[in-house]
Amino acid sequence: MAVTTSLTRMQEQKLQNAVGKKLTLLYKASVHGFTPSNLVEKCCNEGSTLIVVYGNHVIAAYVSENYQRMKPVSILLFAFQETEISACIIKPIEPLLLFSNYKVQLKHPEFLINLQDKQVTMSLQIIETLKLPKNNIIYFQECEVLRCEDLLDTRKINGAIELRKSLLSAIRTYKPYRDLVHKIRILLLGPIGAGKSSFFNSVKSVFRGHVTHQALVGSDITGITEQYRTYSIKDGKDGNSLPFMLCDSVGLDEEERMCMDDILSILKGHISDRYQFNLKKPITPGHGNYIDFPLLKDRIHCVAVVLNANSVEHLSSEMVAKIKRIRREMIKCGVAHVVLLTHVDSVDLITKGDLIDAYSCEPVKLKLKAVHRELGFALSDILVVSNYTSEWCLDAVKDVLILSALRQMLWAADDFLEDLPLEETDIRGKYFRYAREENDYVNTSHINNFYLIIEQQKLKNEKTQDKEK
Repeated sequence: MAVTTSLTRMQEQKLQNAVGKKLTLLYKASVHGFTPSNLVEKCCNEGSTLIVVYGNHVIAAYVSENYQRMKPVSILLFAFQETEISACIIKPIEPLLLFSNYKVQLKHPEFLINLQDKQVTMSLQIIETLKLPKNNIIYFQECEVLRCEDLLDTRKINGAIELRKSLLSAIRTYKPYRDLVHKIRILLLGPIGAGKSSFFNSVKSVFRGHVTHQALVGSDITGITEQYRTYSIKDGKDGNSLPFMLCDSVGLDEEERMCMDDILSILKGHISDRYQFNLKKPITPGHGNYIDFPLLKDRIHCVAVVLNANSVEHLSSEMVAKIKRIRREMIKCGVAHVVLLTHVDSVDLITKGDLIDAYSCEPVKLKLKAVHRELGFALSDILVVSNYTSEWCLDAVKDVLILSALRQMLWAADDFLEDLPLEETDIRGKYFRYAREENDYVNTSHINNFYLIIEQQKLKNEKTQDKEK
């Protein structure tokens, strides 16, 4: 009879996500014996491993090196509380010293496994961090060791790296439709804590070449962002500015923290960078951040409604109603819009290996259908990403998801520009190209003159249509 792990499917997937590895059973104490020597015999020279003990709680220890390595290494601990998982790192220790009675006995261990007595000893600080009952000795009935192997083979990793290069090149050389604007403006809009600022940080990280956190990120229920911000992104630290801007705003909630009128003003280009939102009243003409006569470059060309993939089925009826109302206004304005599902890597039953082809993964498909069902967005307009939140190194698979979503937004913005009435593209586009070439100063009188021309053109078109009828 085959020996199998006692981990549930959910526990195995969460641990695989946590360590970024595929798990294969090497040792099971009830089969191979509750002695350190038997464990070491089965598991030495197997590379990184995960030790799992089963008692009232499931506790795991990730060891990144061979057991015979004499140099101390950091150990990552995990503990399950039903479906949730907690983690912490203990001080570096030689892997073999994790086991009681094996050659050397530690005086004050942070974490120690006694196989013969079937008990785990932990410091009170570690117990508190892992949210376990305050008893520094925990008894268990089973112990397993699982080998940790890369989820993606070399071929798939190289494929992701090549796709990342291709996407980077496509975005670097992208130009907005007919050069009507110099930069595409993408508005990030969504509930508090959905990952709007994290997405900006992630996009910047990909083009910077390392993880960076320019926009403040937090999980507080009131959110971090209180200003309207427009962010340009450079290609590399001292490179050229890329052909898009990401605009961040106050997070949505069930209350009116951001007035609907402010959202409309942003869409139409009336609000400038660093406007401090007034939660009691919307911006009005005369305010220092109010643009009286916004031009095409000031308007929003695509909106990304950012949602946490783990919260889609749990949105309140008030939030659903608010998002639907915003979507109706976007449709009235003709603004292109998509949904951006974040935290897809933490969806139940998802592993890093699934992210290489995320849209074909069944748990992701279920999330897309939930958004379509609850909010009415087309399935083809729902994008998924895994933001950089706690990582310190870039990952090709994450980068591909981030860049693919960004490219889709740029294509959606092109659709918006292509659908604009002729008088809004030719006249204003010609003005901007002329002003840019001549270094002309864009003042209110110029803008008023062009708005007058636009209105005259509209009247002329209406008369022509009447005659044809």
